[in-house]
Amino acid sequence: MPILGTLRRVLLTPKLTEVSFAVRGFPGADSPAAEALEAIPQAVISGFEWGIEAKTLWEVERKLALVRQEQRGFAYEGAAMAATVRDAMAGGRGKKAKELLGGPGAPHIFLTYIGIGFAMARLPRVLWKKVIPDISESPYHPTMTWLAVDGFGFDRAYFQTKRWVDEQRVPKPYPWEGSPEYFLRAYDQGVGRALWFINGARPEAVAKAVNGFAEHRRADLWSGVGLAATFAGGGDEAGLTWLRQASGAHWSELALGAVFAVKARTYAGFTPPHSELAARAMAGLTIDEAVEIADSTAADPWGSGIDPAYERWRERIRTRLVQSVVSQPSAERVHP
Repeated sequence: MPILGTLRRVLLTPKLTEVSFAVRGFPGADSPAAEALEAIPQAVISGFEWGIEAKTLWEVERKLALVRQEQRGFAYEGAAMAATVRDAMAGGRGKKAKELLGGPGAPHIFLTYIGIGFAMARLPRVLWKKVIPDISESPYHPTMTWLAVDGFGFDRAYFQTKRWVDEQRVPKPYPWEGSPEYFLRAYDQGVGRALWFINGARPEAVAKAVNGFAEHRRADLWSGVGLAATFAGGGDEAGLTWLRQASGAHWSELALGAVFAVKARTYAGFTPPHSELAARAMAGLTIDEAVEIADSTAADPWGSGIDPAYERWRERIRTRLVQSVVSQPSAERVHP
């Protein structure tokens, strides 16, 4: 087993240098935020290395506990990616992803689903139908499994930037949760997150990149930008406020991303100052207000609809955000 684990790591793990912005040729390589942002994919790789070689879940958990809280969720992304790959190598009969997501990874459920998406980018599509473990004990399963598609989109944009960002290619739809028509939207939400990294958290560059895509893709791209800016950080108050203005008609999408990021951070038990700053600057919300909006809209009173439950939740959050702006005195309004 040690030899097999080492072989898996050597064949599948990117080198730390391969995720650096300079090596990837990102325009944000010289950004002041580059070093801090690069630490995030580095944490993912570390989590993957530990997960791909470990003999026991206890060993993975103990190593991940050594990662500082702000970065730990990203390391869990990598561990979930590793668990998914190992399950696939076991012919789909493995239980490592289920044990991780239902165990120590439960507080990081939003990010571990993203990690599964990273694995999907390296697995043939025929195996995708078995990558999501049944963790019905989680209140966010299966609604938030769409974050795996988001993770797939982020991975493709980050590692094949020319094809998926510069050339704006579109992947073939996949019937995720029975909704192939929504697959491309969730994919674009991940691409939007990647644009925050690719452009080094520079607001003007990020906005230009988003607006360079076809109009029908921009709403989901802005949502991804809001999530990345709030969860990963890298922006300052002036830049984030400018980004809010630049999002224009898509402001509710940007703010939606911020709300989801705050929910994910608080659910994991640690909310860094940069998340509080971004929620206030882009959405006009405190941490408590963002969580209240996420929690109060989680239940679907109608129980069904054309869109998947994930998008119905997102729509309810957008509605609440717009309502909150309309109810404010005009001098205090956050919306552009």
